Amino acid sequence: MADKLTRILYVEDEPDIQTIARLALETLGGFTVEICSSGNEALEKIAAFQPQLILLDVMMPGMDGPTTLGKLRELPQFSATPVIFMTAKVQPSEVAGYKEIGAADVIPKPFDPMMLSGQVQDIWGRSHG
Repeated sequence: MADKLTRILYVEDEPDIQTIARLALETLGGFTVEICSSGNEALEKIAAFQPQLILLDVMMPGMDGPTTLGKLRELPQFSATPVIFMTAKVQPSEVAGYKEIGAADVIPKPFDPMMLSGQVQDIWGRSHG
């Protein structure tokens, strides 16, 4: 597996947040970002995009983030891909629950666009330490 993070799949249903995150990650972080608006779209696009890391909104219509994570983990080539939940639901018990189901970490919303790439890079570094 490559040591340098370049490809991120971001699953988020809110267009404004998609735009801000894409700008932050591509412009400041130099990442290639594929955005999906739903868990189903993520499942359709993930094989072609081959992300090294997945950013996943928790609350989405249809399939929520934890359900999406479960479906992604069923795909053998993505069973160990680091997943970071992005959510406003960051009580310690909630964060612990996300980690229990396999999240590498949680980035609270609203996130700081100037800090997002660094946060993602730090979590990537810890999951590949």
